[in-house]
Amino acid sequence: MENQLQKQHLVSSSLRTEYFSTGWMAFEFLVGFISGLQAGSILLIAFGLDSFLEIISGSTLIWRLRKEANGASAEEIQSAEKRSSLIVGTILLLLSVYVIFVSLFNLVNHQAADTSYSGIAIAFASVVLMPILTFMKRALGKQLHSDALVEDGMCNITCAYMAATVLVGALLTFFFNWWWADSVAALVLVYFIASEGWESSQEGRGKD
Repeated sequence: MENQLQKQHLVSSSLRTEYFSTGWMAFEFLVGFISGLQAGSILLIAFGLDSFLEIISGSTLIWRLRKEANGASAEEIQSAEKRSSLIVGTILLLLSVYVIFVSLFNLVNHQAADTSYSGIAIAFASVVLMPILTFMKRALGKQLHSDALVEDGMCNITCAYMAATVLVGALLTFFFNWWWADSVAALVLVYFIASEGWESSQEGRGKD
């Protein structure tokens, strides 16, 4: 009985963490995407779109945790996770191709992005917040023996690296007015997006 109550408490804590994380990703998507459109920044647009995909991933994990709380079978949960991972991974890889194409186009045509104060602010906030969420999700995931929750926490670390890349690109544009900084930083961002997409798609196919 005590173990069951402890598990329910862990699941509830995990759900609250995921609700907050997914809510933040929704806010990050809106600010990043809109700021990117206003500033003409492919870096911020890519950051916002990646956050949107994190909403899908987080929503799937919330569904998984709720199913676990209600006693769903492990096979049902695993099947849904694989489908979601494959879809999100494929979209991330397509997003990488898009970012590469637009960044190279901007570099060839000397297209510069305007400074985005809201973009700088959201990137700085994410650099601070994401490691905290990673620590919380990994701790809860290990206690629940949930690899999915631990892996979701590692996605937050990737988001922190992305946010740091966005922050560097935006600050270089702000302080030095380097026309190429946004596009070059976006190409660096592709590494994180493509790595995350490849790993997610492989998980969706059931490969290690």
